[in-house]
Formats: sequence, structure tokens, C-alpha cells
Amino acid sequence: MRKFLTATFAAAVLAVAVPASAEEGPALEHQGWSWHGPFGQYDKAQLRRGFQVYREICSNCHSMKLVAYRNLAYLGFTDDEVKAIAAEKQVQDGPNDQGDMYSRAARPSDRFVSPFPNDQAARVANNGALPPDLSLMAKARVGGPDYIYGILTGFKDTPPEGVTIPDGMYYNIVFPGHQIAMPPPISDDQVSYADGTKATREQIAKDAVAFLNWGAEPELDQRHNLGVKVLIFVFVLTVLFYALKRKIWATLH
Repeated sequence: MRKFLTATFAAAVLAVAVPASAEEGPALEHQGWSWHGPFGQYDKAQLRRGFQVYREICSNCHSMKLVAYRNLAYLGFTDDEVKAIAAEKQVQDGPNDQGDMYSRAARPSDRFVSPFPNDQAARVANNGALPPDLSLMAKARVGGPDYIYGILTGFKDTPPEGVTIPDGMYYNIVFPGHQIAMPPPISDDQVSYADGTKATREQIAKDAVAFLNWGAEPELDQRHNLGVKVLIFVFVLTVLFYALKRKIWATLH
């Protein structure tokens, strides 16, 4: 009986341990993101640079269907700037009075317009690969921002000896399996930042990750501010209750 229980326990451990190890991602280099920690906040200048990266590079293939143009006001864009950014894209609307669908310029209330009309068109344009929507990417992957940063900076021109990469695939040290259909998306000086920040590959990657994290968690600053206020309130309340307790017990003794 003891042997049976021991064997059963060992099998259960293996059944749990093997999938867990198989799902472990690659070791990620942890970055010092400004929004990490209970007092962390987004750097709005970095978010604006990140939006520029998404606008000029990422949006050619990737959508952000859960983000509306009006949300860009948080980054410091004026109402007129938001309207101008939205108006660069066309969306299908309708039906009109005649029952027909029509195209119009996007409005601030519209979500970010996708680069392709449907998934099949996206696959055709990308050799069969479907570029994922980036709205929640920073929350959907283990490692979050560090994982995305690792993907963006993890491309290698030459794979290790003995590793063969099929045509149309690229070697990436962070991507599971190390074979990714996306070509290296960024390089040094690929964008020209309006604030004069030097556009190294690493800087571009960090700015893009910051914007994607904001897209997935736009309420983070407000949540952190509320958390600080709650902590202060609890601390003050604790001091008041302690003082009240001392006063009550002082009269009893």
C-alpha cells in the first residue's frame, strides 16, 4: 500500500511539474519601468514617444482595437490634435438614409483603426502570419513589459551554430522556440523624436513598451494615486483609534 501511495504521489508530482517547466518562458532582463511599484507613475513624455513609435512603425501591421483616439488626451494631446490624428484614418459607417454603408474620417470617439480590413487580409499581407492585436499585449504575456522589450530587442542576425531557421522566419532569443515570423521591427534612428531624445533601438523599444502598457492599463496612475490616499487615510485612522484607546483605558485605570 505504501509503495502504491508513493508511486501515485510521484506520478502526480511529475504530472504537475513537467507541464510547468515546459511552459516556462525564457529568462527575461528586468527593466526599471517608471510605473512599477505602489508609487509608480507613467512618464507622459515617454508615452508620447511610444505613441509615435506605434503610429509610425507598429500600426503598419498591428491593431489596438480597445483604445480610442480620445484616450490620447491623457498623453497631453489637445482636442484639435486628437481630432487631426483620428482624421488621418477612414472608417466604415452607416447605413445612411439610402441604406448604404459609407466611409468617413475617423473621430476621437472611434477606436484605433486596424491596418487590415479583416484577419485574412492580414495573413495574406504577412506571409500567412496574423499580427496580434496589441491592446492587451502587456498584460497577456508572462513577464509583460519585460517580455515585449525582450522580443523587440532579441533579434539576432545569425542563429547559433546548428540551428536552422526556415525561410520567412527570424531568430529571436526571447520568443518561445526562437523562431518568429515578424521581421526585426526597430533599429537605431528609425524615428525622429520631437523632444530630441536619441532614438537608439533600446530607447525605441522602451518607449513602445511604455505606450503598450498604458494601452492595456490606462487607469494605473489613478489607481496608484487612490491607493496612496487610502494608505494615508488608514494610517491617520489608526493613529486616531490608538489615541482614543489610550484615553479610554487611562480613565479606567
